[in-house]
Amino acid sequence: MIAEPIRTIDGETPAPLADTPELREGLAEANVPTLLAAYVQLSHDEVMLDRFAPFIKPAFSPEAVPVPDDLVADLRERMRRLLTTGEGRQSAPADDRLVQRIMSVSVGEPVADEFLELVYDQCGFKPWIDRSQIEGRRRPPADFKVLVIGAGLTGIAAAIKLGEAGYDYVVIEKNANVGGTWWENRYPGVGVDTPSHFYSFSWQIWTNWRYYHPHGADMRQYMLEAAETGGIGPNLRFNTIVEQLRWDEASYMWHVTVKKPDGARETLIVNAVINGHGPLNRPKWPDAPGLGDFKGQVVHTATWPEDLDVRGKRVAVIGTGASAAQLVGAIAPLVENLTQFQRTRHWVIYNPEIAHEVSAGMKWALANIPTFKQWFRFRVYWSAADGLFENVVMDPAWAGNDLAVSASNAMTREWAVGYVQAKFADRPDLIEKLTPNFPIFSKRIILDNGWFDALARDNVHLQDAGIARILPHGIEANDGSVYDCDIIVCATGFNVAKMTGNLSIKGVGGRDLGEEWGEEDARSYLGMCVPGFPNYFHTVGPNSAPNHAAGQNLVSECQVNWIIEALDAVVAADARAFEVTDQAFTDWNRTVDERMPQMIWLHPRANSYYNNSKKRNFMSWPWRLVDFFNATRRPAEGSYTLRG
Repeated sequence: MIAEPIRTIDGETPAPLADTPELREGLAEANVPTLLAAYVQLSHDEVMLDRFAPFIKPAFSPEAVPVPDDLVADLRERMRRLLTTGEGRQSAPADDRLVQRIMSVSVGEPVADEFLELVYDQCGFKPWIDRSQIEGRRRPPADFKVLVIGAGLTGIAAAIKLGEAGYDYVVIEKNANVGGTWWENRYPGVGVDTPSHFYSFSWQIWTNWRYYHPHGADMRQYMLEAAETGGIGPNLRFNTIVEQLRWDEASYMWHVTVKKPDGARETLIVNAVINGHGPLNRPKWPDAPGLGDFKGQVVHTATWPEDLDVRGKRVAVIGTGASAAQLVGAIAPLVENLTQFQRTRHWVIYNPEIAHEVSAGMKWALANIPTFKQWFRFRVYWSAADGLFENVVMDPAWAGNDLAVSASNAMTREWAVGYVQAKFADRPDLIEKLTPNFPIFSKRIILDNGWFDALARDNVHLQDAGIARILPHGIEANDGSVYDCDIIVCATGFNVAKMTGNLSIKGVGGRDLGEEWGEEDARSYLGMCVPGFPNYFHTVGPNSAPNHAAGQNLVSECQVNWIIEALDAVVAADARAFEVTDQAFTDWNRTVDERMPQMIWLHPRANSYYNNSKKRNFMSWPWRLVDFFNATRRPAEGSYTLRG
C-alpha cells in the first residue's frame, strides 16, 4: 500500500534571480559549507567538492583549517552567476551518489548511504511518502473520527497529517492556544537547546528565525504559523481537558470524557486516540520541608506569572538544569542578589551560535537560494544529532572508567572541562562546584547562554550544600547557612516518569494503563502502543526520546507517520481497530533492555531523569535517529492484529 520512497531531489529549474545588493549580501553572509552543498547540488560540479574537502572538518574537530579566501570568493561568484544567469545549472536532478558525497564533504566526515532517505524526507527535499499520490489508497470513512490530545509539537504534526490523509479529527488542548510546552514556558531567558533550523517540521522549514537557537517567543510564533498554514484551526478545542479514556469493547470505540471551559463534562466517542500531551507539561515541585510556609512568592519556571517583577528583589533559584541556567543568566543583572541551590552538577558546553542572531544576509540565503535551507537543516541535523551518537555508546575498552566511556567521549569531556576552567580561572571554588564526576552525555547537557557569566557576578552565589528546609523568609542550607529571599523560583523540571499524568486510560477488560505503568515504569512498543489498548497511540512514550542529542521533532513526525499507516491498515482491511501483539511488545522491550547496558545512561555514575529509581532507563531511544526513522516507516508485518 505504501509508495516507494522518492530517490532523487527534484531537478526543476527555478527562475533566475536578479543580481541585487540583497543577493550579494546573502552570498557574503551565507554559511560556506552549506553554500557549497547547494551549489554542487545545482551544478553537479564535483571539482568544487574536491577543492573544499581538505578544509571542512567535523563540527567538534579540534583541528581547524581555514578555507582560503580566494576559494570562498570563487564559490560565491560561481553561485552568483548560476543564480542570475543559469550558468552551470543542471536540469537533471542530483543522483544518490552525488547527494551522498555532498553530505559527506559538507560536514567533513563520511555520511553513509543509509542516511539518504532520512535526509530527503527530514531535510525537506522530498517527503518520504505523499499519501495523496498512492494509487488505490482507500480513504477513511467519513465517520472515522480521531481524537488528538494536545496541540504541542506532536499534536500539531498529527493534526496536519491526519487532515492530509483524509481523517476527521479533533484536537483537545488544555491551554488557550497551540504550542504545548512552548506556550506554557515564559520565564525570562526561556529558549531551546535544539538549533532553530532543525527544531521544526520538515514540511515547513522556517527562514524567519531570529537566532540560531530559538527563544521561547520565536518557538511560539513558529507553532502558531505552522498550525495556521496547516489549516487545523477549525478542529481545535482550547481550554479543554481530557480526563478519561475508556475503551468500549462492544462498539470498538473510545469514550472520552473532557472537561469544557465552563467546567461541564462532555463525552466524545471516537475511533482512535493519539495522545500528544508529552512529558514536559507536568511541573515537578521540590520536596523541601516548609515550602508551604514561605511568606514570599513561590513560582515554578513552567508557570511563570506574567506580572512577576524580579528587579531589585532577593531571589532564590532551586535547581541547576537547563531552565535554571537560562533563567539565572537572564535575571542576574536585574536582582539585588540571587542564590542558586545546586543538587547535582551538570556538564556545560558553550556553543557561540546559541546567542548569535541570524544575519539579514543569512536569512536571505535561506529564503531565496534554492536548496540552501534544506542543506543547512542537514548540516544542523548532523552536528546536533546523529553526528554525536558515538558519545553515548560505551566502548568495552573503556569499561571501568569513571569519567568517560570512549575516546570520543573523553575528548568531549576535556573540551567541556577546558571551558569551565577558562571561564573561572580566578574562581577555583566554582570550578570545583561545577565540574561533574560522571561521563558527559550521561545526563542532559546545558548549553551556556550567560549562566557562567552570571555565576561570576558579585550578587550571585552558588550553594551546593543542599536544602535543609524552607523558612518563612528564606532557605536554610544543610551547612546551617541561611539565605533570606523575597522570591523562590523552583526550576525543578517536570514529572516525566509518570507518563499517563492525571489521565485515566481504561482498555480492554478495564485494564488501567496508569496502574500498569505505575509512577515510573512505563513500557510500550516503539514508544506508542500497548497490547490491550486498541487504537490508542501514546506519542513521545517510553524509550522513544532522542537523548543523545537533538531530534524530538523528527521522532514526533516519524511516530505520526507510523500511526497513520496503522490507521490506514485498519481502513484498508474494513476492520475496526489496530492492536500491537503481546509478542511484538515483549520482543521490542527485550531488545531495548539488551541494548541499554551498552549505553552511557547506565554507566555506574549516571544519574538522570532518564532512569527510574531502579536505574531502568524508561525514556531514551538507544539507537540513532536514522534507526528510528527506518523503524517507523510502517507497522511491521506480524507485529499487530486488526480487530473487528
